[in-house]
Amino acid sequence: MHDGSYLNFRAAGTALVLDCTGDGLPRVVHWGADLGELTGETMAAMARAAVPQVAWNNVDVVVPLALLPEHSAGWQGTPGLTGHRAGTDFSTAFAVTSRRVEGRALTVVAEDPVAALELRLEIELTDSGLVRQRAGLTSLAGEDAAPFTLDGLLLALPLPERATELLDMTGRHLRERTPQRHAFTLGTHLRDGRKGRTGTDAVTVHLAGEAGFGFRTGEVWGLHVGWSGNHRSLAERTHTGVSLLAGGELPLPGEIILGPGESYTSPWVFGSYGRHGLDELAGRFHGYLRARPHHPSGPRPVTLNVWEAVYFRHELPKLKELADAAAEVGAERFVLDDGWFRGRRNDRAGLGDWYVDETVWPEGLHPLAEYVRGLGLEFGLWVEPEMVSPDSDLARAHPEWIMATGGRLPPESRNQQVLDLGNPEAYAYLLERLDALVGEYALTYLKWDHNRDLVEAGHGPTGRAGVHAQTRAVYRLLDELRRRHPELEIESCSSGGGRVDLGILERTDRVWTSDCIDALERQRIQRWTGVLLPPELMGAHVGAPTAHTTGRTHGLEFRAGTALFGHFGIEWDLTSASPEDRAALAEWIALHKRLRPLLHTGRVVREDHADPALWVHGVVAEDGGHAVFALAQVATGVRVPSGNVRLPGLVPDALYRVAPLPPADRSRGPALTPLAWWGEGVTLPGRVLAEAGVRAPIQHPERLVLLEAHRVEG
Repeated sequence: MHDGSYLNFRAAGTALVLDCTGDGLPRVVHWGADLGELTGETMAAMARAAVPQVAWNNVDVVVPLALLPEHSAGWQGTPGLTGHRAGTDFSTAFAVTSRRVEGRALTVVAEDPVAALELRLEIELTDSGLVRQRAGLTSLAGEDAAPFTLDGLLLALPLPERATELLDMTGRHLRERTPQRHAFTLGTHLRDGRKGRTGTDAVTVHLAGEAGFGFRTGEVWGLHVGWSGNHRSLAERTHTGVSLLAGGELPLPGEIILGPGESYTSPWVFGSYGRHGLDELAGRFHGYLRARPHHPSGPRPVTLNVWEAVYFRHELPKLKELADAAAEVGAERFVLDDGWFRGRRNDRAGLGDWYVDETVWPEGLHPLAEYVRGLGLEFGLWVEPEMVSPDSDLARAHPEWIMATGGRLPPESRNQQVLDLGNPEAYAYLLERLDALVGEYALTYLKWDHNRDLVEAGHGPTGRAGVHAQTRAVYRLLDELRRRHPELEIESCSSGGGRVDLGILERTDRVWTSDCIDALERQRIQRWTGVLLPPELMGAHVGAPTAHTTGRTHGLEFRAGTALFGHFGIEWDLTSASPEDRAALAEWIALHKRLRPLLHTGRVVREDHADPALWVHGVVAEDGGHAVFALAQVATGVRVPSGNVRLPGLVPDALYRVAPLPPADRSRGPALTPLAWWGEGVTLPGRVLAEAGVRAPIQHPERLVLLEAHRVEG
């Protein structure tokens, strides 16, 4: 694989070729399609063939692009490391002192004796073909030297010139992960997250690819920063012909200061490649997540959450009635949302007082928990541990536990402030309260919310910037709670989808994809969240007929058919639903349970359909034996009918029987002659289904149908 100077890491159709010659930091020679086995001589020739000429009016040497770009090498783009010692040592020149290769992983240690800094770089190619890298920085200076103030550490991956288009995501509360596409021009496309959490407008995956790349076509490269605090992601193209993606944590001023022997470790920065579009790129993230030892492996319980059913109106008879209805339709988990703790009759008070409100629950939550479990359902609870209401016993007793700076409180958001988990006493209080609640009520699930951005997030009596410490403390809190309660599942909810990243997902079991469960909005939100996460990690619930966030009304087949492709749940007052609606919902839940082994292990596929009003997506089993597809009409089409739909991802030479799947098996359009193949299905080779496709039915907007494909002999 390597001779020590060059490395060729290969996995799942991807290759990462590294140049480790000399004492400079490693450089990427190739990141993209697998090139097969390469000799050291071939890799050396590749590196030599890629050396550019020295252009006029630039430095008189070739400028290498290392994994951590350095100004000292002549790099004049965004630097990999920014920092200083009281204004000195602002530019590093690291020389490698050791290298270690284990499998498809390289660890490099380098030192700059002048700046008195040691750098540890780790880069690996996972089994799914995902690149991940991180860095550690240690100060080697003595006691008499000034500390090193770290302003930023970014890790880079180069891109080829043919990556001429960028696609990233933005959004807001209730409209997370909205894609935006634009040309990859000279300069820097910079996406900073300064919200103290990942953010509802987060880039999620910074994508660059060939012009017009889609889900199934075009080469594409993407970068994700696995960090839940402030972060930076950028795509940069220079006039010297270099293109790259880079990312890392974005420290606040003075937030990370390294004294003698002190170290900083960056978050993991992930790179994914798709030779044939976004589905392949997304599949590498999905494969990486599914290979983790702690990835949810059992059936994902169908969850009823009571928020939109009762809001703050907690009454035991009503909640028991909801639990009865949940059990009747086939739910497997019951989650009591906001409003159960002291003083919490609305969203203006109570956060931080994590004791059951005796005025509402004189016997604690035991009567409800025991009743729920008696129906065969798991019992879960909503918490928002990182926040505090100014109107709470905790805030009155410990105002010094609120994150603030400058002798003033930050502006309130949603009537709350942020609890400083960098304060050991505040941390200990939360750990004790959460541990006690999980233990007393035998909780198997926590919906862990986080409903505001961090503004002026000062730590301690000095008010020093504290987002980094806060993020690390949250990670420690989650890790310790999971250590004490190994069976506990935790959902990352943050104003809905405001904390969706691979840092938080090392410690949680799913995300609440958005507070908006309007099925039309969810089609887009889930479509683009799926570039990073597989379906089993995305909470997707069936809401009431009329969505409370948008006022839109949708039929059950559109609402349930949208939620089907995720971690299925219910966010609906089932006590107000008609018997017919409950029976239909039970049918959808039974379908989800039947398909759950496929949906939560198979490959996610999407068709780049010519009609933007018709979205086609599905999941195909790894062995290609079974698949299910959704045809979602998200708007009125300009053309009627909209033509054939292709069903991608099937084994080309295998035969499949494709048929409409009840209960979403009817053409929901005007009364027209039925499709010729609709009633009995059709049997065709996978290659024909993927290239020629089948005729789609005419549908009213905001409707969908499902198709199921089974491999047959012959």
